[in-house]
Amino acid sequence: MAVKTVTILGSTGSIGVSTVDLLAAAPERYRVLALVGNSNGQRLAEQARLLNAEWAVCADPAQHGALTEMLAGTAIRVACGPQAVLDAARLGADWTMAAITGVAGLAPTLAAAEAGRIVALANKEALVSAGDVMLRAVSAAGATLLPVDSEHNAIFQAKAGNPERSVEKITLTASGGPFRLASREEMAAAGPEAALRHPVWSMGAKITIDSATLFNKGLEVIEAARLFGLRSAQIDVLVHPQSIVHGMVHFSDGSILAQLGAPDMRIPIAHTLGWPERLTTHAPRLDLAVAGKLEFLPPDEEKFPALRLARHALQEGGGSPTILNAANEVAVASFLRRRIGFLDIASVVESVLERMGRRSADRLDDVLALDDEARRCAGALEAQRAA
Repeated sequence: MAVKTVTILGSTGSIGVSTVDLLAAAPERYRVLALVGNSNGQRLAEQARLLNAEWAVCADPAQHGALTEMLAGTAIRVACGPQAVLDAARLGADWTMAAITGVAGLAPTLAAAEAGRIVALANKEALVSAGDVMLRAVSAAGATLLPVDSEHNAIFQAKAGNPERSVEKITLTASGGPFRLASREEMAAAGPEAALRHPVWSMGAKITIDSATLFNKGLEVIEAARLFGLRSAQIDVLVHPQSIVHGMVHFSDGSILAQLGAPDMRIPIAHTLGWPERLTTHAPRLDLAVAGKLEFLPPDEEKFPALRLARHALQEGGGSPTILNAANEVAVASFLRRRIGFLDIASVVESVLERMGRRSADRLDDVLALDDEARRCAGALEAQRAA
C-alpha cells in the first residue's frame, strides 16, 4: 500500500486533534508533511513529535523561538507567520485537512485546493463566504473536495454511486442545541455558560454557540447547496436530538438512504482520510437497541430565525452569504464577551444584511473586503446595543 502524504491546516483545534489521533493509530500508512497551528505552540510541538512531521508551522510569529526550542534535537523544521501557513498549504500533500476556522482559513484552503489533490473540508467559510471562488479553484486544479462536517459527509456517503438526477432532496439533521425546549424568555436571559452546554457534541466555543442559535445549520444549508449543486428548496432540516442520523438523501424512486453513527468526529474524518477505502477506527460503535428511539422534529424558525436568514442569503447569492457569516462571527464574539444578549445574535445579523444589501464577491480579495466591511457594520451595531 502506497504511503499517503498529509498536511493538517488547523492541527491544534478540535478537528485537528481528532485527525492527529487517527494518524497516530496508522503511522505506516501516512507521512505528515506539515502540521499548522494558530498560537498553541506547546500542543503543536507535541503533535509534530508524535507524528514525526516534516514541518511545524505556527500562524503566530511570536511562537517561533519557543517552538524552535521545543523541537530542538529533532529533524522537524519550524516556520511561523501567515506566509508560512500558505507555504505549508502549497506543499502538495496527497491529502490536506482544511480545519483552520473562520475567514483566516480561506487563503490556506484555496492554496491547498490549487495544488490539485484531495482537500478534506472542515472550514465552513470556504464554501459559505467564498463558495464560487473556492469551487472554481477546485474545478480548475482538478482537486477533490471531501466534506468533513458530519452532516455533509453523511450526504456524500448516502449519495455515493447514484446519479445526480436521481436525487430529489436531502435532509440535514440538527441536535437542536441546549435551547431546543427553552422559551424565548429563557433564551433572552441565557448567558454564555448556558449556551455553551451542548447536549451531545463537544466542540469549540464559536461552533457551540452557532449550534445553540441554529446558525450552524443555516451555514450548513449554504454549504450543502455549494457542495451538492442543490437549491434551498431541496435542502430540508430536521431536529434530531439523538444526533445519530447525520443526514439523509431522498431519491426519485421514493427511497431514502441515511448515514448513522455515534456522534464522534473521528468517523467522518476517517472516511475522508481513507477514501475511497474505509479505515478501522476506535470510535464508539452505535447500538440502536441502547439508543432506543430516534426523534425527528421540524425546527422552530420563530425561536431560531438563523435558518430563515441563511436561506435568504443563499437565495440572494453574490456576497450575501459572506455578509451573513461575518456578521454572525462578530455577534457571537460579542455575546461571549457579554456585550449583547443571546437573541441579539440573530438580530445583529439580520440588521447587517438589511443595511448592506446584495453585493458581488467574484474574487478572494472581494470576499475579504466584503467580510471586513460586514464586520465593521456588525461591530457598530453591537456597540449601539451594548451602550
